[in-house]
Amino acid sequence: MSDALREAAETAVHQCMALEAGESCAVVTDDERRHIGDTLYEVARDVTDDAVVLRYPPGEQHGTEPPAPVAAAMADADVVLAPTTKSLSHTRARKHAADAGARVATLPGITEDVMIAGLDADYAAIARHCREVHARVADADEIRVTTPAGTDLTVEPGDREWLTDTGMVHEGGDFSNLPAGEVFVSPETAAGTYVVDGTMMPHGLIEEPIRFEVEDGYVTHISDDAVREQVEAGREQVGRDAANLAELGIGTNVGVTDLVGSVLLDEKAAGTVHVAIGDDASIGGDVEAPLHLDGILREPTVYADGEVVDLPETER
Repeated sequence: MSDALREAAETAVHQCMALEAGESCAVVTDDERRHIGDTLYEVARDVTDDAVVLRYPPGEQHGTEPPAPVAAAMADADVVLAPTTKSLSHTRARKHAADAGARVATLPGITEDVMIAGLDADYAAIARHCREVHARVADADEIRVTTPAGTDLTVEPGDREWLTDTGMVHEGGDFSNLPAGEVFVSPETAAGTYVVDGTMMPHGLIEEPIRFEVEDGYVTHISDDAVREQVEAGREQVGRDAANLAELGIGTNVGVTDLVGSVLLDEKAAGTVHVAIGDDASIGGDVEAPLHLDGILREPTVYADGEVVDLPETER
């Protein structure tokens, strides 16, 4: 393993997860992320003898549940690190592990370059930016987002709680996405238009902006064929819930200086907003769907009950 990757894994295990001797650690990975999974396992094994790495074939899409034995191991561990090709963030397995008291961090779609870039950061500063943004939006009845690309989207959180992803996963039941840095909510309803001009799977960095129309909390129009096909595939399983407007998130990681085409990293970039379609049951909503598709919006202006929210700026 490279020295830089080892250092990033040490940040994850020590600073973010605070793994201690005597605790159990389950590293969950797949065939395409084996190298990263093995590196995290090696670092965890230096801390505790109760460490294990579990590997399985990549899921079909983000939000696909892992095999039952993997889910059982996650729920039985003190710490779970999940570098996988397809995200486990919005799965019942991840939620059940956290509910059982595990400290969980998922690293969906992680690459060596993204891991090194995203974990070479001051997570205490990221946590501070999260708190500052959270204080501005937490009590708002209405959040409006506009962008130069044509976004004009209004969401109403209702009774749902704004959450922070600081990367500091130190208490039982805590969950983070690594690399971290965002404040997010699953809104009760939403309406308007949002235009993804940053990053979105399956494309990576967007060459042609993708336009989404939203009515009564559901996406009703998608201008991109590939994204539309993913939503339609989900619709075959769960009906219109596949088109649920699942999340509005605000990036707070000031160490992410440029979008690189990785949703995992780019959605954390300070000064961006991301919007997701599909599952929200694991982040405070009530929709279970086999997908969670994030799109990143550049140069947003965010209004909380009509007042502009100052967003953190990247360290360029």
